[in-house]
Amino acid sequence: MSIGYIYRGGNMRTEQEMFDLILDVAKADERIRAVYMNGSLANPNIKKDKYQDYDIVYVVAETESFLIDKNWISVFGEIAMVQEPDSNDFGWGENTDYSRSYCWLMLFKDGNRIDLHIQVKEVMNEEYTTDSLTVPLLDKDNILPQIPPANDKGYWIQKPNKSKYDACCNEFWWCLNNVAKGIVRDQFPYAMRMYNEIVHKELDRMIEWYIGTKTEFSVSVGMWGKYFKKYLPAETYELYTKTYLNYEKLWTAIFAACELFRTVASEVGRHFGYVYNQSDDYNMMKYLTKMKNNES
Repeated sequence: MSIGYIYRGGNMRTEQEMFDLILDVAKADERIRAVYMNGSLANPNIKKDKYQDYDIVYVVAETESFLIDKNWISVFGEIAMVQEPDSNDFGWGENTDYSRSYCWLMLFKDGNRIDLHIQVKEVMNEEYTTDSLTVPLLDKDNILPQIPPANDKGYWIQKPNKSKYDACCNEFWWCLNNVAKGIVRDQFPYAMRMYNEIVHKELDRMIEWYIGTKTEFSVSVGMWGKYFKKYLPAETYELYTKTYLNYEKLWTAIFAACELFRTVASEVGRHFGYVYNQSDDYNMMKYLTKMKNNES
């Protein structure tokens, strides 16, 4: 395989250099029949920066030859670290079919990152039209279906129905009693995980809906709320940052989370005409205060 551009080390490569390399590799390899891109670089609403990943899919005639000698990926540059999610999944006992697709997540020493998937045409036909953030880059055989221009509509915040709203409120307030017990028992791992993985998830969900009510549910906040700062009022975002603190200040974080949840949940409820459960809020706050003060 002979390609026009191979990275030899040095400063961080530019976006143009990366795309030239990705496409040159594909053009020179007869096994690769098409190339397309997903992710943030396909999103016209995202401000570009040099830290964006290149989420690339090679549609290939077969996968086996790419897996026999995995060192072929070194053509993309000096690798600092690589992860192979399919191999990891197999190691944990999950079903994987390497004959259909495989993935390498590659972080290079120059700071660039390529998340490269290879997939056979059958898999491409199943997945290509399912992601609104898809951009075709190369099609040797005219096999890529026609799609509209890439947009993030598939990732917009979805309106909650009353059942989802009520469930979110209930889960947030109910699971705080578990956090409080973990703290007073000095069960650090339990308290932190219950707060961060269960309670805070519901806070984030409610904040998404709050942002949706302010934007007519026509925006994406990104994975795990990475664009919260963009859409929240400054004072609201400042309060949000106070909901993440270390174990010694976990009570402070909890009460900040309660204040913020109460504020945004009440407003989301008013927007949709849903009744916010003041009773759960009031009773759990009394319980948390007693637990914090070690009152029987």
